[in-house]
Amino acid sequence: MGAYFSLETDRRLPLLDPVATGTCDPKTTLQAGKLTARAFASLFEGTQREAVARSFVRALVETYWSHIQKRASPAISLPATFLSERGVDLAGTVRALAKAMGEAASALEPLAAAYLVSVTYTAMLPDCTRSKLGAYYTPPPLTERLVSMATRAGINWSTCRVLDPACGGGAFLCATASSILRVTPFKSPEKALREIAARLRGFEIDPFAAWLSQVFLEATVLPLCQRAGRRLPVLVTACDSLAIKQPRKRADGYDLVIGNPPYGRVSLSTGMRNRYSRSLYGHANLYGLFTDLAIRFARPGGVVAYVTPTSFLAGEYFKSLRSLLATSARLVNIDFVSVRKGVFDDVLQETMLATYRKAGLRVRAPTVHFVAPTNQDDLTVQQGGTFDLPTGAGPWLVPRALEQVRLIEKLRSMPHRLKDYGYEVSTGPLVWNRHKPQLCEEPGRCAYPLIWAEAITSEGRFQFRANKRNHSPYFKIREGDDWLVTREPCVLLQRTTAKEQTRRLIAAELPEVFIRKHGAVVVENHLNMIRPTTETPAVPATILAALLNSTIVDRAFRCISGSVAVSAYELESLPLPPPTDLKGLLGRAADTSAVDQACFRLYS
Repeated sequence: MGAYFSLETDRRLPLLDPVATGTCDPKTTLQAGKLTARAFASLFEGTQREAVARSFVRALVETYWSHIQKRASPAISLPATFLSERGVDLAGTVRALAKAMGEAASALEPLAAAYLVSVTYTAMLPDCTRSKLGAYYTPPPLTERLVSMATRAGINWSTCRVLDPACGGGAFLCATASSILRVTPFKSPEKALREIAARLRGFEIDPFAAWLSQVFLEATVLPLCQRAGRRLPVLVTACDSLAIKQPRKRADGYDLVIGNPPYGRVSLSTGMRNRYSRSLYGHANLYGLFTDLAIRFARPGGVVAYVTPTSFLAGEYFKSLRSLLATSARLVNIDFVSVRKGVFDDVLQETMLATYRKAGLRVRAPTVHFVAPTNQDDLTVQQGGTFDLPTGAGPWLVPRALEQVRLIEKLRSMPHRLKDYGYEVSTGPLVWNRHKPQLCEEPGRCAYPLIWAEAITSEGRFQFRANKRNHSPYFKIREGDDWLVTREPCVLLQRTTAKEQTRRLIAAELPEVFIRKHGAVVVENHLNMIRPTTETPAVPATILAALLNSTIVDRAFRCISGSVAVSAYELESLPLPPPTDLKGLLGRAADTSAVDQACFRLYS
């Protein structure tokens, strides 16, 4: 593919002074180098950018390996790459950057080096490739925390067989190999290597990432390899884990299936959907499939230890997966990562660490902890106690923060839901960009007010407006569009809110007087509609909106929700006080403070 130009000749790229001057510590050098490497890779597109990423990181790893294997003899050559492609020639300054980063990585423990090198690789990939692979790797403190959770779940490191079915850059293979070597007094290096080779396996769909996993696993045991005078066999297979048949014999199962599976929705073939049908409902998400896969590969009584998003705890699309876990792999420990930003490289995701034990051994009430990274090397941990899980597919009521622990106890004793109030939830029917020609600026015959999410203010008031870009205030109905029209009052609630917002539930009554004035409205898709199912619901819409806007009900919802979406399924699962207990709110719905105090008493 030819040689690429030097960084120094292109003013679009930042120069990496810390690497050039050698003034930074290794981690800072690698983090800064990653930014420059990504800027360089962004000058290319598609498969060319992928080739650049692999060539750069290969040059980095070659330098890393040459430094670590020189510290003892005999020399062990770098594991052969899984790729057959020739690669690209890097310009001098770019190669110098790769070498400087490789030298910095050699000063770190293999687990830290594996993470920082792997995130450099994924940062250089095209966004679409990274999204397709779901490649978001686990920082060392969370890797070590999950391994310790597996230990508490009963893993015996002196005998266990371990699989990482999506091993990425090899972090969990490094950590589990270290655990095995730390607790087992092997008689010789040869015996230790044989045990590692017999008991560890990794699968990875990206051949280059599979190679990185093998490299850093071998780096972890390199002193043993040098004393034994031979290298570790290849233990990482480049393959599609989801297509591999599960072990047929109990003895072929793994004591521990551990990892950080890929995330993201995926379209499945009929054959794959049939294979994983027991855990699927509606859209398929990769991490849900990998959870099912882990249960298949774990032996009876074995442990599954995963880093995943929290969305499966309540969403309707995951109810079959929750049912599978309830019957086949009971939860043992769960750690919620208290922050979303800055935990996983280039992704904003609410995540959790969890261990499960496959059916075969009795499991006590699971424990919950709250962890927060303090820097690249450490975590703070708060204990949240134990809790009970439902036996079926319902949402898991689990405290996500320390202050929710007592509230959870109350929520479990509250049997009432929205249906008991006389309401059901549906999504606003209009997906506006499918009907752009019908958006208009003035009312008229068959042109009704278009209600956007911005019409529900952060204070919980209805205010008809369409000020944001591409928002028009009216929508012209055509023949056959009656299903888009709303002619009855309801409660509107924003569909997308973030954990960091003061309130997740932001609701307002769609006033009857507004509907009478205009005859009807059209509600856009970013709003939930809480509609009465009877002519006289047990709770008036004004009171229901006030209840949903209260601080305590917002906290209760956070105990259920696992994503930024405020779904109809989660709303209909929200524990609520008896309808008769809300009579005291009549006439006081506009007094926010009074409503808050009354609702706190109902949930205390």
